[in-house]
Amino acid sequence: MALENQSWIVKFGKRLRKVMNRAIVRWSAVEDRPVFDSRTFDWTRELEANWQTVRAEAEKILAFRDAVPPLGELSPDHKRLAGDTKWQSYFMWGYGFRMPDNCARCPETARIVESVPGLKTAMFSIHAPGVHIPRHKGATKGMLTCHLALIVPREGEKCRMQVDEQMYHWHEGRTLVFDDTYHHEVWNETDEDRVILLLQFARPLRLPGRIISSIFLSAIRWSPFVQDARRNMLNWEQRLKQAEGGKRA
Repeated sequence: MALENQSWIVKFGKRLRKVMNRAIVRWSAVEDRPVFDSRTFDWTRELEANWQTVRAEAEKILAFRDAVPPLGELSPDHKRLAGDTKWQSYFMWGYGFRMPDNCARCPETARIVESVPGLKTAMFSIHAPGVHIPRHKGATKGMLTCHLALIVPREGEKCRMQVDEQMYHWHEGRTLVFDDTYHHEVWNETDEDRVILLLQFARPLRLPGRIISSIFLSAIRWSPFVQDARRNMLNWEQRLKQAEGGKRA
């Protein structure tokens, strides 16, 4: 019965999101485009100014790399995209829920990201060598995505992301803001890790679009898919705490 209910939710959600996305675009305070000039959002300057501090905290988490979960194990909805263990994610915020222990390990990063208006997700996204995230797109135009590049392989041209029809590369200390409802695909064809701070935040909207988007995002936040992911994140938070304690001992 639970699977039948979730199947119904998926079908209904796909129909509803088309209507919602049209309304969100109509009332958007920023353009409807695949990739934005980062300067459109004032807070990206603080991210870039403090990127080395954020990177230092990410490197501390990498010391417990084996305890950082693959994204596919946290979010059942991402298993198709991240089916192996090469895409690991350390969540400080996920789907609008704060992970207190994970934030405590990265206090400066947590402080910086919590000043982002409409923050929904904040995580260190780790792509091991050989990662390929197939072409896909997000569900709602109510959120935009920001990448702050922290560790980029030396062969930067082999580590890339295509958004819509344009190819992009990460540069350490620089942000990249895009709308993930456009098709995008990611490759790391190097022998080094790629590490970014990945943020999702509410798209700036005028009324009544802000209300429409808030209702839709709230429905997603309390859906069975997100609640399953939240439970998984909390379980992994505890596993990381145990791994941290064992290493100190």
